[in-house]
Amino acid sequence: MPSSNAMTVQALYDLSPLVQMMFGGAVLALAPMAWVWFRHRRASPLGRVQALTLLTLFLTFDLVMFGAFTRLTDSGLGCPDWPGCYGKASPVGAHAAIAAAQSAMPTGPVTSGKAWVEMIHRYLATSVGVLILVLTAVAWLGRSAGGRNMQVQPISPWWPTLTLLWVCVQGAFGALTVTMKLFPAIVTLHLLGGLVLLALLCVQVVQFAQLEGKVAPVALSPGLRRLLGLSFVLLVLQAALGAWVSTNYAVLACTDFPKCQSSWWPLMDFSEGFELWRPLGFTAAGEYIGFAALTAIHYVHRLMASLVLALLGVLAWRLNRVTALRNPSRWIAALVGLQLATGLSNVVLDWPLLAAVLHTGGAGALVLVLTWTVAASRTGSSARVSVVPDFTAVRQTA
Repeated sequence: MPSSNAMTVQALYDLSPLVQMMFGGAVLALAPMAWVWFRHRRASPLGRVQALTLLTLFLTFDLVMFGAFTRLTDSGLGCPDWPGCYGKASPVGAHAAIAAAQSAMPTGPVTSGKAWVEMIHRYLATSVGVLILVLTAVAWLGRSAGGRNMQVQPISPWWPTLTLLWVCVQGAFGALTVTMKLFPAIVTLHLLGGLVLLALLCVQVVQFAQLEGKVAPVALSPGLRRLLGLSFVLLVLQAALGAWVSTNYAVLACTDFPKCQSSWWPLMDFSEGFELWRPLGFTAAGEYIGFAALTAIHYVHRLMASLVLALLGVLAWRLNRVTALRNPSRWIAALVGLQLATGLSNVVLDWPLLAAVLHTGGAGALVLVLTWTVAASRTGSSARVSVVPDFTAVRQTA
């Protein structure tokens, strides 16, 4: 019979279920690939690859959202080893060990429900990895078979290759998230890595659209192009700050708005709050992290949010004056409103799960819209007519 301390004696790495996990991911990936083939069976090879790339982007966005759900439900250690669960490919085989750990700590990190959430996230991540592997293989095979024939090799195979390498890095961060017990710096990098993955796939979708003539490069003035670049950089920085808030559970350090703890400048410890390499809940010296440090983490994110949301508002207004970019400008404005609403809800409504997940999703969507706009534009003196992103068309294409 498993001992009550099964969680603590479990090896952090057990690669025995790795083949089964990879097989399961391949089986899951068959469904979207079969759907693309059936939906586009009369299309050209280029059309099918484009549809699969777009569908992979959509599923990756879903994966980022489910990753947020996993983190926010405290399911990140639902299975305390990697890549399986107590050395098994699913919680079914690990039932006895999970039951023992849950019996010892009924509200602890390991429960049956949390184990399933964590493993479903891993299954989905594996299937996305398989899809990206397929896109990479198709790209290189197309280059080998058709040289520079656009119908066979539409974009540089180095783009999907870079995406495949990055998804491997993401897998490593996922493993370290578990084995290093939700180390804040690792969890933050894991979230940012998901946003990078979205950006890489989005660039490839834009390239496909440009090859088909659906998107023509839009010429932007140098000033607007710089504003777009600055907005993108600050958005990524704000996403990193948001991840740091979430991974340190600092959301509820301030429960009022616009003040924090009834003060415009509450007591804060910036050096302790932004000490990056330390375990969750502790300083690098091994002491419990102070409340003033959590307040600093929260308040910096709030102050930065004011700057970024204002800057994105200006960007949306400027882009709306470019006829070809009115659609993404409206998306940016709508997503700014969503981020403001969900951010306030997290503070004043005691961090509701739906608002928290939507807040992460809104950040991912903003990264997508800005990546699309950067990839579909160039510095120039005049704008060309262009079809810009209409994300409601994803269902029709995929």
